[in-house]
Amino acid sequence: MNIRATAQEPNVVSINVGGRIFQTTKQTLTLAGTDSLLSQLATESTTRFVDRDPALFSVLLYIIRTGNIPARSTSFDVRDLIEESRYYGIEPFLIDSLSNPSQFEAFDLRKSRILQLNGRDSPSTIAPTSNAGGGLHVAHGSKITSFDWSLRRKSTVLTNFSAVDSLLEISPDVLAAGATDFPGLQIIDLQNGGNVRTTLNWENVASSTVQGVGSSSEFLFASFESSRRNSNSIMVYDLSTLLPLLELDRRDIYGAGNDSAIPSNKLRWIQSCNLLMVSGSHASPSGVSGHVRFWDVRSRSMVCEIKEREDCFSDVAVSENLSAVFKVGVASGEVFYMDLRGLGSKDQPWVCLGEEKKRSLNERRGVGCKIESYGNHVFCSKGSGIELWSEVITGLVGNASRDVLEERVFRKNSFAADSGENKITGLTFGGSRIFVTRKDQQSIEVWQSPSRGVSM
Repeated sequence: MNIRATAQEPNVVSINVGGRIFQTTKQTLTLAGTDSLLSQLATESTTRFVDRDPALFSVLLYIIRTGNIPARSTSFDVRDLIEESRYYGIEPFLIDSLSNPSQFEAFDLRKSRILQLNGRDSPSTIAPTSNAGGGLHVAHGSKITSFDWSLRRKSTVLTNFSAVDSLLEISPDVLAAGATDFPGLQIIDLQNGGNVRTTLNWENVASSTVQGVGSSSEFLFASFESSRRNSNSIMVYDLSTLLPLLELDRRDIYGAGNDSAIPSNKLRWIQSCNLLMVSGSHASPSGVSGHVRFWDVRSRSMVCEIKEREDCFSDVAVSENLSAVFKVGVASGEVFYMDLRGLGSKDQPWVCLGEEKKRSLNERRGVGCKIESYGNHVFCSKGSGIELWSEVITGLVGNASRDVLEERVFRKNSFAADSGENKITGLTFGGSRIFVTRKDQQSIEVWQSPSRGVSM
């Protein structure tokens, strides 16, 4: 088609896409980056014809202008948008608009798709990608399967483990993986077929297994337990070089029944406090006991320790947005919180968000429950369903500075409570998605808001 050049403002660019004329500014097109086709179109002095789909181009131009995905995009398949975005050289903009955490609508989540895994093994652990793209790594049996941000492309590598218990992406295409029955934390290169770059060990301990991993922007944390199970510790490594920096929370066990026998299996960095939260629990004939500790890594000092005996946790999560630590009681099955601002104060109690007084501590309702935080919400699995807890802003409780300790009010919602489905075994979040694993299922559920994004 021949399009005659028309007089226009020097800053206005006209583009003919599949017979439909679009007009925008040079500034908008250059936002797409110097390597993109759109940026090249900004230099055209006449109307340029592009033989592509105008409806898809309209969506992509809206994304460049606003950074958001338009509501009309729900009528398109994501594969078509991916192909068009690659043609124009603007796929990163599509990734950001589709998987930005700001698009996560906790009160409007629906199951959007099922990610099938090869083989007969159920997922043992899952880990999101380190960026906001919404990709996922899944350990199942001796394999690790990775899904890209679109969840359309996947790759699988074989590890040396019979089962992976700890998994963390430390950079694109590089994972840290460990197991409770195999020594060392392995650094796995996904680009080279799962080759082990190096293996990190607990210094001066001949054989030690990995109980948990975590990271901050500077550090990699690994919880180790000796093969004889008579000592445990947390090693801190430089995240960029993977060189060991220091050791924290070393516990050597003398005699039976010592609480120090419990290694930490959950490690979470609290950026706002510059603290590392570690937790671990153990079941015995006398009940379940455990610990939650907060460490200042730079000074190697423990800021606070919470010893758990009565209604010990099944799982623990920390929310910086809500300035609180949450647990689900293994006996009551109820969710409790403790304000981060009160760390270190004597006898700070857990506050129950549910109906604690109606539960017997002998019922063990919380066994296997998982709890995680994302954004301004806390998600707790209960059997085949999920409870969603959100803070109700009332008076000074909603003070953004949270400089006054007051009673706080949380509201509960429930979803995914299909009694016909298997028990939930894992929860994690990436971008605008929540990923769910279930017992004896060789797949991962993806939950998203139907009012956001496109058909995935």
